[in-house]
Amino acid sequence: MVSPPSPESPGYSKEARLTHDENVYGTEHDSFGAQRARKQSVNLNKNLTAKIQNPLAGIPRDTLMAEVEEFANEKQLTDILPLLQKGALIAQDPPAFESVEGLDDDERESLRNEVLHKWRQPRALYFTVILCSIGAAVQGWDQTGSNGANLSFPTEFGIGAQKGQPGYERDDWLVGLVNAGPYIGSAFIGCWCSDPLNNFFGRRGAIFFSAVFCFVTVIGSAFTHSWPQLLVCRLLLGIGMGAKASTVPIYAAENTPASVRGGLVMCWQLWTAFGIFLGYSANLAVQNAGKITWRLQLGSAFIPALPLLIGVYLCPESPRWYMKKNRYQKAYQSLVRLRNTKIQAARDLYYIHAILMEETAIIGRSNYVTRFGQLFTIPRVRRATLASFVVMIAQQMCGINIVAFYSTTIFVQANASAKSALLASWGFGLVNFVFAFPAIRTIDTYGRRALLLFTFPQMTWTLLAAGFCFFIPKDAGGGHAQLACVALFVFLFAAFYSPGEGPVPFTYSAEVFPLSHREVGMSWAVATCLFWAAVLSLSFPRLLTAFTPTGAFGFYAGLNVLALIMIFLFVPETKQRTLEELDYVFAVPTRTHASYQVTKALPYWIKKYVFRRNVVLEPLYHFESPLAGDEKKAVEVEEE
Repeated sequence: MVSPPSPESPGYSKEARLTHDENVYGTEHDSFGAQRARKQSVNLNKNLTAKIQNPLAGIPRDTLMAEVEEFANEKQLTDILPLLQKGALIAQDPPAFESVEGLDDDERESLRNEVLHKWRQPRALYFTVILCSIGAAVQGWDQTGSNGANLSFPTEFGIGAQKGQPGYERDDWLVGLVNAGPYIGSAFIGCWCSDPLNNFFGRRGAIFFSAVFCFVTVIGSAFTHSWPQLLVCRLLLGIGMGAKASTVPIYAAENTPASVRGGLVMCWQLWTAFGIFLGYSANLAVQNAGKITWRLQLGSAFIPALPLLIGVYLCPESPRWYMKKNRYQKAYQSLVRLRNTKIQAARDLYYIHAILMEETAIIGRSNYVTRFGQLFTIPRVRRATLASFVVMIAQQMCGINIVAFYSTTIFVQANASAKSALLASWGFGLVNFVFAFPAIRTIDTYGRRALLLFTFPQMTWTLLAAGFCFFIPKDAGGGHAQLACVALFVFLFAAFYSPGEGPVPFTYSAEVFPLSHREVGMSWAVATCLFWAAVLSLSFPRLLTAFTPTGAFGFYAGLNVLALIMIFLFVPETKQRTLEELDYVFAVPTRTHASYQVTKALPYWIKKYVFRRNVVLEPLYHFESPLAGDEKKAVEVEEE
């Protein structure tokens, strides 16, 4: 196995060695950082053997204790040195924590409960997740206000010509442009503000900034008097949406333990779905308000933004962000609030620190521009960039947003009245929300990849079926048969989307990048998602006219098949690994991963589920030593 050069290797210049040490721990020389970097045995850029290794494994006890003491002196944490030493021993061999000397009964019990009662988390963690959920609800409500408003604002602003009327093609594009405004603003400005905002103001500061935009601009939208004014407000709304969507999932992922990270971080999708449902509910509530209906539908999205503004600074800051800024005392204080006991906080602090040293030795120093370039040049980061790109663009390829953005328009074409279309859209929002709940558990049991591979085929056939339902004569069943069948298959489509492609993209993208590139990486991922959402929103009115509803649904069904193939080849599994351990997962070359799926996983699946043979799948990843996420011992102790 080839390891990257250590700071002490002959090919390392003095300047590079100093840069390495400064990068890991600030401007002072850090002998501990250099010493630990030399211990790396798995190449984080080219992990050809697919081995995943605990960076603390194999270090003699006396050496480890000396390193922890040096770390505590350098970071001014000597007051918690005994806790750090016990925490390091636990992190070195998690399944053997029962044998660690010095642990009291309460500490041992808390470590057992990480598996036996993994949802028993402190209030500060749940409050943080609730706050993040409110941020997601803002996102969902912002998306659906325009859905109901599409029935009236085009006519109000003179851009509502129907097919066959003069200028109808131009009006189709203008309606699409106004609807696409937030996603254009997000993709080109909002998402890319996330990195500098996070760098200077922290995760909480970036969320506060985004909440201000989401609060003010939707109120402004309600007072516009022309489509250009409305477009400007929605472009500004996109700045807040992009910065928020790029930050909130990271903030949630960095604060939660690995065992429940997927379930808690996926609350972004759950509560985005809830926000969509609330948006549809608001559309229904104000449908009889006359000429101001569309203004109320757009402006009502300020409601969830208000508690986000008020509550964000009541949450603890991300400990990983504090560590990135070399503020370890603050990081420990955050972890104490986010974990049940101080021993867990000390363990996580030291384990995260140990992984970050190896990560920094590979990636080195960078600024915003170079970090963006490194998304495509550093192999480990490039693989995360590719995987996040695939899951994000797949969210637009699956067709969910042709329904989320234009459901009322689609149902009107299925012979629905304006009220019936709003009711059907409300039903879609309800299904989208309710069926997101199963993913809270399944995302960390079956895994992100498995959920995607199961749900994409189901979304394909339901979209096709919904499209074919438009062939039902409009006068069949008293004029309601076509609408009922279209609504049925759209609801089934949402039921398959919500536990799969719904929660996975933002959860996945928030966890796959190393800390050094997490902000810019998430910005890339969200910009990808929202740019293609803008393309979809802009083009769908014209696509619906040119292709007819059947053709439009069939087109997106085909994109589902393409997305399924991309996920199968290029998206590694990440469930129940710490954010730092994922460095080893994404050190496996893309070619190795894709080859394994085609030559090992696919034949296994065919033999087992088609031919019903008793076969065993050779695993891709090999765990050389116990990892922080390995808690098997705790379960065994309870069973004894």
